[in-house]
Amino acid sequence: MESKKPIFDVETFDDDFVQKLVYDALVWSSLHGLVVGDKTYQKSGNVPGVGLMHAPIALLPTAFPEICWKQACDVTPIFNELIDRVSLDGKFLQDSLSRTKKADVFTSRLLDIHSKMLERNKKEDIRLGLHRFDYMLDEETNSLLQIEMNTISCSFPGLSRLVSQLHQSLLRSYGDQIGIDSERVPRNTSTIQFADAIAKAWLEYNNPRAVVMNTHNIVAIRKTLAEVEAEGSVQEDGTLIVGGQAVAVVYFRSGYTPNDHPTESEWNARLLIEESSAVKCPSIAYHLTGSKKIQQELAKPGVLERFLDNKEDIAKMRKCFAGLWSLDDPEIVKQAIEKPGLFVMKPQREGGGNNIYGDDVRENLLRLQKEGEDGNAAYILMQRIFPKVSNMFLVREGVYHKNQVISELGVYGAYLRNKDNVIVNEQSGYLMRTKIASSDEGGVAAGFGVLDSIYLN
Repeated sequence: MESKKPIFDVETFDDDFVQKLVYDALVWSSLHGLVVGDKTYQKSGNVPGVGLMHAPIALLPTAFPEICWKQACDVTPIFNELIDRVSLDGKFLQDSLSRTKKADVFTSRLLDIHSKMLERNKKEDIRLGLHRFDYMLDEETNSLLQIEMNTISCSFPGLSRLVSQLHQSLLRSYGDQIGIDSERVPRNTSTIQFADAIAKAWLEYNNPRAVVMNTHNIVAIRKTLAEVEAEGSVQEDGTLIVGGQAVAVVYFRSGYTPNDHPTESEWNARLLIEESSAVKCPSIAYHLTGSKKIQQELAKPGVLERFLDNKEDIAKMRKCFAGLWSLDDPEIVKQAIEKPGLFVMKPQREGGGNNIYGDDVRENLLRLQKEGEDGNAAYILMQRIFPKVSNMFLVREGVYHKNQVISELGVYGAYLRNKDNVIVNEQSGYLMRTKIASSDEGGVAAGFGVLDSIYLN
């Protein structure tokens, strides 16, 4: 795959033209709900609909090789199936994370819940997964490499769909002037497909009075974990009752960091939900399967064969694996200390802003060596990927800046199974995030990146 020229040259855009693009983009965002809370406004986040501003965006889509886009889409159902099969192997999860449990309190609490379900032989006949698989294009090898698998609270399916539509709209209006075609921005149906999967899970649960969401004439309720603990109970038949209403599907929009569990109430709620017959998205087993340590274990030679039989599928997955290592590997640790810029040190955390880069990798590895081996299990090492740098206009708080940027593609996947019957297994839209090239972290909500879409070339 040859490296291709930029689809347009931002250096040729004069300020008046860019300002017009920005104005139209902000108007479109306001009209179509491409907005987020304004943290500078006191009531934002407390009063619904108050204190909103446009989401941070790339003004135009980022070029992406069509062959790599098709590769990412093609492998998504295979990864969906892998997550489901790993989740059923309780011994593998418990054994793989046994040392992590000693080093990381949060993972330990999750494993305790999982262990209780194993002891009770609790089965999840209906299993719903709404996943996201994140990739970067490595410039040196021109290969698509996976950064991580996300199995809980996979962010931005709603806004990512809108960004794709925004870019399509701008290109329909200005494509002739810019010289690119709106049809080359892939249609993004993430919101629709995720909603359909949840609705189908509701149908499989087969209780018409149970709640989950309203797009399909199904009632939805939002509750904090603390509210679930206060208002929730599980009936003898396993039905989860919250606020007097039976619940068919529980979708976790939080619960993936220690900050989401400030008291025992939150942990009690998570256990209560897990004990019920409600469909969980994710179940505790799916949640643990998405942990960094499990991803590192799956990258070991011969491990995928434990869960999958199709050699062609296994080869497709291995092709996009980046280098992943345990800190128990002394040779890799030595290399990372000598050349820390070639590695990323990852803790067992989600949500952005947690990874360790550059000289901090060396310092943390040396610190762990002094403290002893117990702390090693809280981290993994990953090959650092160096994607191609390009120029782009990024828009935050109504103002554009021209920056050198790199991008990360997230491909959504939906999976629904009832016992032996796979009802949904599909690629379900995408998320493109772009950040300033000099920034290590890329989380949009954490303030590091912007939302983007792709332009196939």
